[in-house]
This record gives sequence, C-alpha cells and structure tokens, in this order.
Amino acid sequence: MLKISSISLSGGQGKSSLVLFLAKKLASKGHSALAIDADPQHSLSTYLDEEIENGQASFLEFLKGEKPENCIIPVDNVENLYLLPASDELEVANEYLATSGFGALVLKNRLSVLDKDFDFCLIDSPPQKSQLTKTAIGAADYLLIPAEVTAKGVGSLQRSLEAIEELKLSGVVNNELLGVLPFRDRWFGHHRSKEGQACIEAMKELAGEKYVLPSVRESEQFKKAINQQRTLEELGYAELAYPFDVLVEKLAKTIE
Repeated sequence: MLKISSISLSGGQGKSSLVLFLAKKLASKGHSALAIDADPQHSLSTYLDEEIENGQASFLEFLKGEKPENCIIPVDNVENLYLLPASDELEVANEYLATSGFGALVLKNRLSVLDKDFDFCLIDSPPQKSQLTKTAIGAADYLLIPAEVTAKGVGSLQRSLEAIEELKLSGVVNNELLGVLPFRDRWFGHHRSKEGQACIEAMKELAGEKYVLPSVRESEQFKKAINQQRTLEELGYAELAYPFDVLVEKLAKTIE
C-alpha cells in the first residue's frame, strides 16, 4: 500500500479536495483506495457524505488501537473507495499523540496492518502545525502539497516545506515530495493571470520546477462535483481533471 499525505499549513488551499478527487480517480481506475480524514474539521468525510453516528468508531479510535474493520467504511456509490472518517472529537488526538512517545510514527505503525488490503492510502491532514499533521507526514511514503495560486498560497507552501524539512532533520521521518499542486489557478482564455504567473514562478523557486504539477484551474465545476457527489467527467468537464490524471500516472509508475 502506497501512502500519500496531503499537507498544507493554511486553510483553504485544497487539501481535502485533492484527496477527494485523487481518491475517486484512483478508484475509477480499478485501484483500491483508502481515504483517511485526519482533520478535526472533517471536510473530507463531509464531501463523501459520510457522517459519524453516535458510538461509531472513527479515525480517533483507529489511532488508539481499535480494529480497522470497526473504523473503515465503504463509500456509497463509489466502487473501490473506502473511508476512515473523522469526528468532532478528533481534537483530543493531538494530546494523545503528544503523550504517546514518537507521535509522528503512530499512524505509520497503525497503518502497517493494512499494507496488503489497499493499493493506495490518501491522508487529509489539518491546516496547521499540529501533532495530527506530524503523524500524517510521518505515515507517508510521498507528500503532496496543494497551494492556492495567490500570495497566501505561496506563503503556505513555504511553511509546509519548512515543517516537512524540520521533521526530516529530526531523523524521525524519511519520505519524498511527490509534487506541489497549484489550486484555483485563474486563467483568462488561453492566458494565466499576471498574479498567477508570478505565484507559479515563486512555487517553482521554492519547491523546484520539476515538482510543480499542472494546476487546478479556478472553476465552479469543482464545487458542483462535490455538492452533487459526482465526478468532473460525469459533469462533462473531463479536461478539468487533467492534474489528477497526471498524478495517477505518476503514482502508477511509482508502484511499478
């Protein structure tokens, strides 16, 4: 099972959307995919229309040692896709991880029991430097950083890269950057906005040009796809899904 974490230290950068669309794309290609909602805001669980019922085990219980089969649920109407959902109580996981010793490795160790059950595991992390974010980084083989094509997005990318490097220097984690995915890239016809072009260049300087992926263009169709529980292809906008097609190709080559 290849584990990929979506990391961003600012809100609104596209973390949950990245996991959602990439997980659905992988599932549509016949890969078994596990999506993990490690964010107390539980946006990913909401996007997948999976609300936690009273007494139902979730990601928090999984971290604490609950059996995977009691926590993981199949996503309705999406073959090959499964979810480890978040709940409102997930905030307490930060304290649990902080007192558990090597908190950055807790999720990695827990996921080891699922190595043969799924092809891919996609982890949505919180939008701040927390114990949950650290354990999401520590669990991953590869990291994806979504960044809005704005000055705020460039700043978020810089902070995310610094946080990842800090953990690497500690010797606790050892993973690779898979790519930076620019989000909400504004184009006018065939031309990117001047602000957008400057931001893309800044992203390339920070992360390295080879790591900056094709951008997710600004479009209301992404919100519509989420709200209607449909794919971009089903809405007739397959061209907007191109960045996720590129990611699927990169991941397919990785597992080969």
